[in-house]
Amino acid sequence: MVNAKVKLIAVDAAFEGQRLDNFLMRELKGVPKSKIYNILRRGEVRVNKGRAKPDYKLVAGDVVRVPPVRIAERETVAVPKTLEQTIRDAVLYEDDGLLIINKPSGLAVHGGSGVSLGLIESLRQVFPEYRQLELVHRLDRDTSGCVMVAKKRSVLKEIHELLKAKQGVDKRYLALVAGKWPARKRQVKVALEKNHLRSGERMVRVSPEGKFSLTEYQLLQRYRDASLVEAKPITGRTHQIRVHCQSAGYPILGDDKYGDEEANKHSKGLGLRRLFLHAHSLSLVVSGRRISVEAPLPDELQQFLTRIELPAQQGE
Repeated sequence: MVNAKVKLIAVDAAFEGQRLDNFLMRELKGVPKSKIYNILRRGEVRVNKGRAKPDYKLVAGDVVRVPPVRIAERETVAVPKTLEQTIRDAVLYEDDGLLIINKPSGLAVHGGSGVSLGLIESLRQVFPEYRQLELVHRLDRDTSGCVMVAKKRSVLKEIHELLKAKQGVDKRYLALVAGKWPARKRQVKVALEKNHLRSGERMVRVSPEGKFSLTEYQLLQRYRDASLVEAKPITGRTHQIRVHCQSAGYPILGDDKYGDEEANKHSKGLGLRRLFLHAHSLSLVVSGRRISVEAPLPDELQQFLTRIELPAQQGE
């Protein structure tokens, strides 16, 4: 399908401060990123009749000229009724600018690379009255728990500033790791570097060339062959908690990417069918209002804990 006419789009105040490339990705759904950067580089996109760079920050009232481009035909995948009800039941918090969702394990936060329907696409269908739903942050597909979704551009910007400052947003995760996590081990601080394999799979590794990353930990309960810990990421790197646990020598159970094969096999035999990582609480202040939310541990994880043995008292 070809958008045959030049479009002139007046920027609404809700999109003030958004980068031009991100604005175009929203306006030109189905157009590859490479094509968007190509038309920007060639000067086919204009802002107020002048050329603009991809990182140009839009101002309310700007007029963006969008050239004719070919848009890939995409069949809209309808949200199944069961998923729609799951998502409605998963709303932990809502106000006029923010949704917090208890995302189930196995649901990606957004579609792409073989995933036709993610959390954000599902939310836009389930709540069509909210015109500007945007993910505030990501959560791995296999991780369950709290995900923030902005209903207003202003709220998105405000929380992004808090996240960038590494203060003001308190995120806590529950993880069951292999082995006996030492009570005195309260943090893991190692640099992490993204790496893409030939298959296209994204992996993260500890590397001195990587970016600074820090996670704080607290031991909650020790089991015979595992430990339940609370993890508080101070930085927000990809797969941070999972790689930090691995690098400390206590990989998360059920982690097919960074876990221990023998420990995973043992826990699977006891009934664990997923990654034991859950974003269980969020606390932040938005527009002067404190928001604190907790997502209870999913039933399948809670039941797994009841099936594994506590350590004997002596010598522990």
